[in-house]
Amino acid sequence: MIKLIRRTLIFLLVIYLALFGLTKAIRYPEPIAAIKLGLAPASKTPELMPFHYIVAAPSTFAPWVSGQAETFDQVTWNGKKQSFDVFLKETNTNAFLVIRGGKITYEQYWNGKTKSTVLPSYSVAKTMTSILIGQLIDEGKIKESDTFVSILPEFKADSSFDKVTIKNLLDMNSGISVSDNYPTGPSGWGVAIAQMYATTDINWFLMHNRKMREEPGTFPEYRSVNTQMLGMIVQKVTGRYLAEEFTDRVWQKIGADYDATWNVDNAQGHEKAFCCFNATARDYARVGQALMSGDPKIASTSWKARLSTPAVTLDYGWGYGAQMWHPYPGVNLMLGLHGQYIYQDPLHDTVIVKLSDMPTSSDGISSKVAAVLREISEQN
Repeated sequence: MIKLIRRTLIFLLVIYLALFGLTKAIRYPEPIAAIKLGLAPASKTPELMPFHYIVAAPSTFAPWVSGQAETFDQVTWNGKKQSFDVFLKETNTNAFLVIRGGKITYEQYWNGKTKSTVLPSYSVAKTMTSILIGQLIDEGKIKESDTFVSILPEFKADSSFDKVTIKNLLDMNSGISVSDNYPTGPSGWGVAIAQMYATTDINWFLMHNRKMREEPGTFPEYRSVNTQMLGMIVQKVTGRYLAEEFTDRVWQKIGADYDATWNVDNAQGHEKAFCCFNATARDYARVGQALMSGDPKIASTSWKARLSTPAVTLDYGWGYGAQMWHPYPGVNLMLGLHGQYIYQDPLHDTVIVKLSDMPTSSDGISSKVAAVLREISEQN
């Protein structure tokens, strides 16, 4: 029995060392960390990767004010009237906020979450990155016509990759062959988008993923690599981490109540600009409210117009432009995997935040969820 246990332990050690060598070679976290990241629910992932802090300064802006409290008995969900509670439960909701006229009229948390719980946003981070890009354009430090390699020449590929512009990246129209489609379960961790999510070296990842599927500007498709490249541009142009720039340019301007975090490939590397911005529900609402109202000003009039104008048509037949979704006329939506939504409806002066723990297998129901958010937004 002792010999059997010893052989088993030696076998497991050899397997672990082999996996460790493999993950090191492809710039993945070590095996146990990678498994934890792959199996964790969405709300647990912010602490499973290294991160940089985005520092709050809540005294810089007025505190939240509560408006007239409202309740929602029924909503149209899955094609029929159902209890609002059923909708929240079936979409694995952790936080739900409604802001009317800049005042909180509904705020609830579930599954042990509270107003101070930092939760992931996944692709909501794309719009956060776009805010920084817009400010740099307004300052004349970059132009939408600039190519990626004119700013980061070390990535020249002597192919049409070298023609990709900031505008192409903003509007998901670069043609770079890193698809966002991946299967669920362990088999999904071998595809490029999963590698980019887990990588410990963004530079290495991009250097090995410069293959083009289409010519730049000829075929719009949602691909997260575009946003990662925008983040790299911000870091190169400013000489600072995205978290530092976001702290000064946005977070402290809006008077965020709590520190946020932005996951990175490694402590001295790059923020994962396409996915990994983490904050409280109230502070996500502050960003949405600031973009919608223009107060405080984190986007110029021209960049606000850019964010609010569809440039291409993507999933669900929705418009998309400058890293912002447009599910309905006049509505801006910041949207992230696993059910993260920041819905902005200027006509009804409403911002809705929904943060969730939906499984990857549920991806594709955003149009149904957005319809519920629209119904709530328009009911008052």
